[in-house]
Amino acid sequence: MPEGPSIVILKELVQQFANKKVIAVSGNAKLDIDRAKDQKVIAFRSWGKHFLICFKGWAFRVHLLMFGSYRINEEKDTQPRLSLIFPNGSLNLYSCSVKIIEGDLSDTYDWSADIMSDEWDPKAAVKKLREHKEMLLCDALLDQEIFSGSGNIIKNEVLFRERLHPANEAGWLKPKQLSSLVKAVHDYAFDFLKWKKEYTLKSHWQIHTRKECPRCKLPAHKEYMGKTHRRTFFCTNCQLLHQP
Repeated sequence: MPEGPSIVILKELVQQFANKKVIAVSGNAKLDIDRAKDQKVIAFRSWGKHFLICFKGWAFRVHLLMFGSYRINEEKDTQPRLSLIFPNGSLNLYSCSVKIIEGDLSDTYDWSADIMSDEWDPKAAVKKLREHKEMLLCDALLDQEIFSGSGNIIKNEVLFRERLHPANEAGWLKPKQLSSLVKAVHDYAFDFLKWKKEYTLKSHWQIHTRKECPRCKLPAHKEYMGKTHRRTFFCTNCQLLHQP
């Protein structure tokens, strides 16, 4: 599933179509996609893992899910979920979820929760973690209401950077640890973006999918943890449990 930085890259790639009129629409999405025909795209935005194609008064919300993909100015052999044709090219989206959001997007989205947004508010994230004291960190870093755009890679890598065991409850951390964790999520997201653009992301992974901890030279541990039950890679030696 693409994480926030990957959706930011998509948003950047389609800027050639901003302020362009849609001259044709097709796709197998089960909603009124034809309403986009002859409408001008006023902006492309992202919120976490959501890619937003904005028209006046409404928007398409695209979620690429686990296996979604896109093509710009080219097509795949399979039918797209949504295809938008512009005077200067095309955007084709496959195996994804497409929904329509009516009205002002700010009524739907809390931009301060988006780790990639200029409106990101770290203090708000710390407050939310304090309000969910019993939440495991492996779940908290995947909670889109707290860290919109954070996914499994970011979760594993940030907890390793911060030397925090994924089974820590948020309430077990001291204020400085919470603030440091929140900052690390934001910082890693932009490292992720940089490395993704360089096609070097995997080479920078420290613990995600690794069999050995690079710090301790001991076997890394893999477990499906928390309510999210996502793959979690960590070191039982240097990532500490801070139980009260």
